[in-house]
Amino acid sequence: MEVIVSLAKRRGFVFPSSEIYGGMGGFWDYGPLGVELKNNVKAAWWRSMVQLRDDVVGLDAAIIMNPRVWEVSGHVGGFSDPMVDCRNCKLRFRADDLKGKPSEIACPNCGMKRTLTEARQFNLMFKTHVGPVEETASVAYLRPETAQGMFVNFDNVATTTRRKLPFGIAQVGKAFRNEITPGNFIFRDREFELMELEFFVNPSQEDQWFAYWVEERLRWWTDAMGIGADRLRLRPHEADELSHYSRQTTDIEYAFPMGWSELEGVADRTDYDLKAHTAGSGKSLTIFDDASGEQVTPFVIEPAMGVDRAVLTVLLDAYEEQQVEGEKRVVLHIRPSLAPVKVAVMPLLRNRPELVALGQRLAADLKTRMPATYDDTASIGKLYRRQDEVGTPYCVTVDVDTLTDGAATIRERDTMTQERVAMSALPERIAALVSGSPWEGTHRERAPAAE
Repeated sequence: MEVIVSLAKRRGFVFPSSEIYGGMGGFWDYGPLGVELKNNVKAAWWRSMVQLRDDVVGLDAAIIMNPRVWEVSGHVGGFSDPMVDCRNCKLRFRADDLKGKPSEIACPNCGMKRTLTEARQFNLMFKTHVGPVEETASVAYLRPETAQGMFVNFDNVATTTRRKLPFGIAQVGKAFRNEITPGNFIFRDREFELMELEFFVNPSQEDQWFAYWVEERLRWWTDAMGIGADRLRLRPHEADELSHYSRQTTDIEYAFPMGWSELEGVADRTDYDLKAHTAGSGKSLTIFDDASGEQVTPFVIEPAMGVDRAVLTVLLDAYEEQQVEGEKRVVLHIRPSLAPVKVAVMPLLRNRPELVALGQRLAADLKTRMPATYDDTASIGKLYRRQDEVGTPYCVTVDVDTLTDGAATIRERDTMTQERVAMSALPERIAALVSGSPWEGTHRERAPAAE
């Protein structure tokens, strides 16, 4: 994890928030490469969950909602984690992170024994105020999940889109939780981004759709994100760990450096939320089901995941250190569709103005089609290494021969093999490679000091 944290800061993926003032636990800023990677992850999810499906539509609900939403949903009264305080060092810990009973173990921080308090419930909701005066009537909350916005808009969406069961509402958006112990880099934050789907089904089809979404989401991680199948597993929740609204939940877990942990959860929320909001608001949140000929309150299957945790997983899974001719080579094997930069253009000789101009023109042309960059600030070997380390799948080198034969060399990140392509065909060739066309490079034409 320390290696990834260092790489993320050094190369501009993720920075500690407000670092010049000492930072703030649980908050992070995404740098130039990080914001591109994050947007690509969100775009991949949105395309898979909304744009390629006929049974899911999108929504972008407000972060701050009427406080009654959170009272009725149970968050104000019950959205809490058990916390334990150390009387000696004053630090606070999640009770479920401790290995043993608080009264029987030493403080994980200061090592003092018999200084931990018994577990107490700590509400994770961030409070704020709406309006100019801080008074009880103006209390509001930053949402801890995006789901409730989809539940309270169930009738709006069903009516305006004329949807019939089964159908889903998807949303990507910020959420906030006052976590007791944020940590493991961007794995657990206080400000984070969620991608959630609420899929509404006839209660009689609950188990069928739950099984479908567990399988579908696991497949997405390997097929769309390129995550190694041997580092993913399914973990059904035991009865005593289910949320109050859930009849069954299965986590997709990843083998993080700190152990197997949740990457995405698929929960069967039954009709808990829609019935709660029907009772709380007086507004009927039912729908006529053509298949059964009845007015029903749908059950809800919810695949939900954090964008930040997904970005961390992509970085961890892609990272590799290699030895190439006695030197360390760091490479991120990020899928081309997810890579922040798709192609980097560089001249073999940076002291040749005609090559520099040619490379800059090519990079400008490529930028109209995809994220591309131009770099001539180091030797060609160092430039290759720099792009390997940030996951750029393809590098294009213009050399002296380009001036006469009108061709340039494409170098593939993972194999370091090369392919000579006519300059006029380069944009189409790179676009095809990024979209998934097979790589055809078969030889290693090493430029001087190239590798």
